[in-house]
Amino acid sequence: MIKGARGLAAATLAAGIGVSPPPTAAHPDSPEPGAMKLGYVELADDSRYADRGAHSGIVFTDLGRPYQGSQVALEDARAIGRVIGVEFSMEKSTAASGDELVQQISDRVTSGGVHFVLADLPAAALKDLARRLADRPVMFFNISASDDSLRAADCANNVLHTYPSEAMLSDALIQYLVAKGWLQILVLRGPAPEDAATVAALQRSARKFGANIVETRPFLLTNDPRNREQTNIVLMTGGVRYDVVYVADSSGEFGRYVPYETSLPRPVVGTAGLAPTAWSWSWDRDAAVQLQHRYEKVSPPRRMNGADWAAWEAVKAVTQAVMRTRSTDFDAVRTFLFSDKLTLDTVKGNPGSFRAWDHQLRAPVLLSTADAVIERAPLPQYLHQTNVLDTLGIDAPETACRF
Repeated sequence: MIKGARGLAAATLAAGIGVSPPPTAAHPDSPEPGAMKLGYVELADDSRYADRGAHSGIVFTDLGRPYQGSQVALEDARAIGRVIGVEFSMEKSTAASGDELVQQISDRVTSGGVHFVLADLPAAALKDLARRLADRPVMFFNISASDDSLRAADCANNVLHTYPSEAMLSDALIQYLVAKGWLQILVLRGPAPEDAATVAALQRSARKFGANIVETRPFLLTNDPRNREQTNIVLMTGGVRYDVVYVADSSGEFGRYVPYETSLPRPVVGTAGLAPTAWSWSWDRDAAVQLQHRYEKVSPPRRMNGADWAAWEAVKAVTQAVMRTRSTDFDAVRTFLFSDKLTLDTVKGNPGSFRAWDHQLRAPVLLSTADAVIERAPLPQYLHQTNVLDTLGIDAPETACRF
């Protein structure tokens, strides 16, 4: 059982949060009192983590899996648990297929008392997993998929999103561009489906904040000279007036050459140049440096990325819910996560909470280059009637999510 008032007060001080009313009755499949077992799932062959550009001997992107981010938060949870009498642990599962994922989670829910699972999965895999386990007492935290569809037509009542959506990321960037007066945007779009989704989010954000996409020009990843008009950056950025060039290149192969090569001397943003992101190692406010250093101790030499931050935040959410409810019961913890009592430290200024209409975590977005954070969104000039963080992403009147 959770320990008495003195221990609870000490843990409250450690977490920077308050105390809530007594817990509800235990769920039949809940772990034993005083234990909170978390799950972590990933696919062995997740193409998002494949080395890109390796054919040239240069890896353009190296995302790194976010498991270590969860471990930094789990260390904090265990420290609090020692005070309040709760043993926090995590069980990691790596599956080869969706069927194996379902079986592994089902077994852990039934026999292991695991009810809160961090999911490092592509959108399609997460959608399938949530649908097939919708009748089980389990909640998933989406820690790496930005797809807007997961917060819209494909939303699920058993999924919480700590990773920002494409809509949040594009809104953050457009807020900055509009504030700078860079309203005319030339878009260079890659051939991947992810690139098309990114541009779709950008178009929505431009309409929302009053920017204008002057033209969208598709590029090709080829050395064929017959396609030079879709491979030559000077040609692709010529013949039109614009304030900024937006690059949508999930491969990283084309976009890295765009800065300093445009026909007009203009800034480059998107997947190259200035990029919106959940986290940057160069963020140095709000105790971010301490978090980054702690991460580097458990995952040398890699630096913390956006998915690491999302995994860290998911564990912190469960930890706060356990402490505030004084319970490890599934229903009690789940109810608290959806309540307005949840106030998560995002390490980016504004406290976070989950939106009721699509289960997206409210959190600031960083606008960063390769080695510096230039701005933090939402920018102060953008206001909202209830929460300024709701200027980023899909607000309640716009949502297509129906639980």
